[in-house]
Amino acid sequence: MSSERDQQKENLMRLLHTSDWHLGQTLHDFDRAYEHQCFLDWLLDTLETEQTDALLIAGDIFDNSNPSAESQKQLYRFLTAAKRRVPDLDIVMIAGNHDSSGRLEAPASLFAAFDATAVGCARQQGEIELDRLVTPLKNRNGEIVAWCLAVPFLRPGDVPRVEADGDPYLEGIALLYQQVLEVALSRREPGQAIIALGHCHMNGGETSADSERRIVIGGAEALPVDTFDPVIAYVALGHLHRAQKVGGQERVRYCGSPLPMSFTEMHYKHQVLRIDLDGESVTEISPIYIPRFVELLRIPAQPAPVDDVLAMLAALDRLDKPLEAQPYLQAWVLLNGPDPGLRTRIESALDGKPVRLVKIETRYNASADGDAASSPLSLDDLGRLQPEDIFSKLHWRKYGKEPAADLMKAFRELLLESSGARTP
Repeated sequence: MSSERDQQKENLMRLLHTSDWHLGQTLHDFDRAYEHQCFLDWLLDTLETEQTDALLIAGDIFDNSNPSAESQKQLYRFLTAAKRRVPDLDIVMIAGNHDSSGRLEAPASLFAAFDATAVGCARQQGEIELDRLVTPLKNRNGEIVAWCLAVPFLRPGDVPRVEADGDPYLEGIALLYQQVLEVALSRREPGQAIIALGHCHMNGGETSADSERRIVIGGAEALPVDTFDPVIAYVALGHLHRAQKVGGQERVRYCGSPLPMSFTEMHYKHQVLRIDLDGESVTEISPIYIPRFVELLRIPAQPAPVDDVLAMLAALDRLDKPLEAQPYLQAWVLLNGPDPGLRTRIESALDGKPVRLVKIETRYNASADGDAASSPLSLDDLGRLQPEDIFSKLHWRKYGKEPAADLMKAFRELLLESSGARTP
């Protein structure tokens, strides 16, 4: 079927930028395979609807370096379906800090049948192979329209050694990108764009609390945006889960994760990015918002007394939903002190409700006297502290009062047990 884009100039190209799929991830021990499959199905529809020429996946395809068989099947089924539905689609994927570089590259010869390129590491047998880090991007006529610098997550041993006054890791990354860029520039012809992929923490990047794994190495805070030469038309980044521009530059972007990785991400929209190229330049960058396949609920929106929270939970609708589609629930409770039966009471209120309790978040009404317990201590004071003193101060800080006598007795018994002694 012909389309307007089929009849336009041959140096036009449409890219889709995604990252941080984290296939195999669980949310507080709840399997998310259903949500990931919903996203992959949505992505297939989007690739077809948007008449995409190339899909860029900027790392953390899997949630850990030893992904389950099911999460690997999800990736392979996706590649198979993408080839069937968008036959001329180019796919370039790089390893992130969660991925196993060797595992991602192992099926490389099979990926080639799907017009997919996977780059897991910069070095092969100890040597940096720059040619492996440059791949062409073709249009639906099979003609090269752009060159992609496919640079995976880089550890200190992956980068060239640099003798410099600055941080050798940062300098090594900058040098590697420059070397790979030179290879691409030597291959490209006039009118062909340069695109870069990276999985890294950029200076000024906004993180999601409880979401990203810290990847700062060797004391380096983050990479500067000038790591990427101005000749690069677009930089597709992965790692940070919030979609954002870097350094105020339209061309340097995180697309963010497709699913919320924690409750800190419940209030903003997740997306993929569509990038339109005309020759060597980007003409438009547009977000395509991803539906929320499973809802995140925080009840209440602000911490409230336990009886109020229990009433709100009991009032939830009893709509029938399959388990994998049921909302995740975080209960937010305001307490005056320890409540050992809190979870049992909340679970009882939720009996028969179509939600999955993932977390009970608690806040405490601490008394003013508790401020004294949190005042700084001198080194001499710290040296005189006994385990019971530390336990008491922590209890003050959290609950605003001294621990009860039976709690202190239980704590002392634990100390005796751990030391090999026994209570009389």
